[in-house]
Amino acid sequence: MRLCRRQARALPQKERRISANEFRVNEGIRVAEVRLIGPDGGNVGVVSIREALQIARDAEMDLVEVSPGAEPPVCRVMDFGKFIYERAKKEREAKRSQVKIEVKEIRLRPKTNEAHRGFKVDDARRWLQQGHKVRVTIRFRGREMDYPEIALEDLKEIAQSLADISTIEQAPMMEGRTMHVVLAPGKTSAKKKEKLEPAAVKAEAKE
Repeated sequence: MRLCRRQARALPQKERRISANEFRVNEGIRVAEVRLIGPDGGNVGVVSIREALQIARDAEMDLVEVSPGAEPPVCRVMDFGKFIYERAKKEREAKRSQVKIEVKEIRLRPKTNEAHRGFKVDDARRWLQQGHKVRVTIRFRGREMDYPEIALEDLKEIAQSLADISTIEQAPMMEGRTMHVVLAPGKTSAKKKEKLEPAAVKAEAKE
């Protein structure tokens, strides 16, 4: 009875070894025969597990089960340590490439006083240096809507003050009672100056 209990406890460990994130290696592969891929990547064919292990030893490499669900399971002769290292490296690179870029926002009013605007621009500079995009939004109230060129001039000045660390991803445009510009991290090229004069603003400008 004790032997049966030990075997029952060992089953979950076996299941973990063949999970999607792990591999069975060398003597941990408990099958009679495997379909073998040799150290050179060639298809050796179906061989006994003993022969497969011997081929791996002769090559001074490991026998790794790469497709446990196949019939028979597919194993490959490889440097398992190197394989795990390269696999982890690719996963790290994939995670880095999937990092979501956050869009921060500063909100102003037309002709906000210089001191207050300076604090907001400092925030935008810090966020851009951290790799975030920044949306600069100017909100209009009442008759301020009649003078969009004032807000446009503010956005031009802010974009220019941050031109050393950013590029204009989205030119100034009107949306309802707001006007905004989106800045992205990166140095501005002298050969490619972004155009700050949006058609949408021209249409909204008072004649």
